Amino acid sequence: MSEPLQIYREPEMEPAMALPSDAGLEAILAAWNEATLRLQETHEVLQAEVSRLNDELAEKNRELARKNRLADIGRMAAHVAHEVRNSLVPVTLYISLLKRRLSSDAESSTILTKVEAGFTALDTTVNDLLNFTTDRAPDWRAFSIRELVDEVCEAIGPQLDAQSIRVVTDVAPKTHLSADREMIRRAMLNLILNSLDVLADGGELVITSFDGPRGFELEIADSGPGLTSEQLQHLFEPFYSTKATGTGLGLAIVQRIAESHGGRVTASNCPEGGAAFTIEIPRHTMRAAA
Repeated sequence: MSEPLQIYREPEMEPAMALPSDAGLEAILAAWNEATLRLQETHEVLQAEVSRLNDELAEKNRELARKNRLADIGRMAAHVAHEVRNSLVPVTLYISLLKRRLSSDAESSTILTKVEAGFTALDTTVNDLLNFTTDRAPDWRAFSIRELVDEVCEAIGPQLDAQSIRVVTDVAPKTHLSADREMIRRAMLNLILNSLDVLADGGELVITSFDGPRGFELEIADSGPGLTSEQLQHLFEPFYSTKATGTGLGLAIVQRIAESHGGRVTASNCPEGGAAFTIEIPRHTMRAAA
């Protein structure tokens, strides 16, 4: 048998003001004023909630527009990078062969070395484009964060020494993370190199990891000049750069890596000076070593 039809009835409302029949005018006005105040408070609460929801919707719309724009840029960049790389390979080979033939001509060899350096820079740009447009899922594996930090710092050790940069590492040896190790390595390297650009005259680089309110956090801070309000607003936009050279994709790549892990990357100025970049990975991907 089908269930009986349920008829909706408006709930009976309690009287807003329960006044005795012989209440005086003053009591009636007081009750009316109280009811008016309650309505006003309710109205303000509703207005605040509507405003909050509108702000949230606007933020979601901006985020959707950003992702759509990045998707369009990614498709275009992938095509350009593929075509440029196909042309770079034979040209680089020809330059190498030409250098061998002209090894006895010092002037020609110098010119070819400069040309080769230009193609190397172009190859770096292509690699940045390809890394930016890569949209693969992370290869989830557990690894030691401290070992990865030490590995990256050792790889750029000569540059750190050349710039007289002191590295302070505050990462627990037993802290393990379940994530894509190669992706996290690239993100960490990009952030460190970004800091080295502002520490041309030396300084301090501090690498810290901890279990924060949002999950695992890896922070890379420097003693540089810090970030301007304009930089903070545009840092992670593709092709935005304050440097004379560079693709402006380094931080955009870091952001994409963080988002592919369900996390995010943030930037801020340190109270004591300098800038700090923090990669956040949700708590469910973090585990302690046994």
